[in-house]
Amino acid sequence: MTHDTHSTDPTRIAFMCVRNAGRSQMATAFAEREVRRRGLDWGILTGGTAPAAAVHDVVVDAMAEVGIDVSDRTPRAITESELRSCDVVATMGCSTLDVGTVGDDVDVRDWALNDPSEAHLDDVRAIRDEVEERVVVLFDELATK
Repeated sequence: MTHDTHSTDPTRIAFMCVRNAGRSQMATAFAEREVRRRGLDWGILTGGTAPAAAVHDVVVDAMAEVGIDVSDRTPRAITESELRSCDVVATMGCSTLDVGTVGDDVDVRDWALNDPSEAHLDDVRAIRDEVEERVVVLFDELATK
């Protein structure tokens, strides 16, 4: 990890998957919440390699249950240059993503999460809870560096 606590550049984290319509949107929403809760000046990016038209309805429902509205979010593409600007890139278990071109300075992590797109709400709740836990653990780790 190249995060330098003496640097004036804020920490930047990207959450990405193929469609940017489920797991990466949940991770981004939880990360934005952590930034607010902890009073951090960190940048949070999200995107996909083949963005969907909208966030999955079941993801919107699952996030609403925990008080987070993602209904107005639009999946977007993420560029290699955006990824290279990050300290950490978390992929959501999408084996089709090739993030090897982002360089050695970026800490790339594959969270290997199940895809919620066709899942039932109970399964999406479990994915949501795992995403939240991973985001909090990531923030705990990076905040101590």
